[in-house]
Amino acid sequence: MSNPDTAPYRPQMTQAGLNPTHPVMAVDEFGSAREVQVAGESPLTLYVDDREIVTLMTLGTHPEALALGYLRTQRFIQDLSAIRSVEVNWAQESARITTFHGVEGWDEKLKRRTVTTGCGQGTVFSCTLDALYTVRLPQVQLAQSDLYGLLENIQQHNDIYRRAGAVHGCALCRQREILMFVEDVGRHNAADAIAGRMWLDGLAGGDKIFYTTGRLTSEIVMKSALMGIPVLLSRSGVTHMGLELARELGITMIARTKGRHFLVYHGAENIRFNDPPERLREAPDSPVPHTRVPD
Repeated sequence: MSNPDTAPYRPQMTQAGLNPTHPVMAVDEFGSAREVQVAGESPLTLYVDDREIVTLMTLGTHPEALALGYLRTQRFIQDLSAIRSVEVNWAQESARITTFHGVEGWDEKLKRRTVTTGCGQGTVFSCTLDALYTVRLPQVQLAQSDLYGLLENIQQHNDIYRRAGAVHGCALCRQREILMFVEDVGRHNAADAIAGRMWLDGLAGGDKIFYTTGRLTSEIVMKSALMGIPVLLSRSGVTHMGLELARELGITMIARTKGRHFLVYHGAENIRFNDPPERLREAPDSPVPHTRVPD
């Protein structure tokens, strides 16, 4: 049992998570009508001390953590103890965050924003970019055998995707262990919800791995860095800007994971290749053809 004197501070919060899927009728390829599940999608407008910040399209399963994580990864508020409460009201489609003493420099913080490539579109503010110059990430060693074990364990956590599709999943991991898994209509929302839960639970990112089903864009690299997580893992691909930023920040970037195949785009020196698969003449679905070195 935790000591209340050492437990992380938590603001007052509602618990307003929505049902992630909804039953609808559809007609299949045989012309038969049947009930299927579709993923939810709801607008949630974030207000800080009654000032409108952004509207997010979300599955709505972790709205309080999403709101906190968004404020954290955008560097609007850097200290959880500055927040008095988080109140989500779906009838008003709002998440209202109240601080104890206000937030300085709102006009400057909100002046410049970039719409990103995230599903449903994410937003990155200039204060987020500026904060990256202060990030210092540790170098974490990862065994290939643990990577395979983690990927196998992740397959048990895509519940909403298996039921309804149309969502991305993100996970906070340590070696083979999955500490939390969040699905949402946009990978940036799932990442922010994890950032918020890490904040609430007082979890540091230095020994963690961040997994996503989506592509590793510059936005995801930034969010990982601001959570202090030095390893990124994806079943999808990477963008050039995402890779360049990972190189600058020293993030190990692993993507295109399928079965026992993967590509390390940066940080291969941090991988211990202790469990290589049987070499094939041509790896199935390999994005890079094997090239024979001349004798």
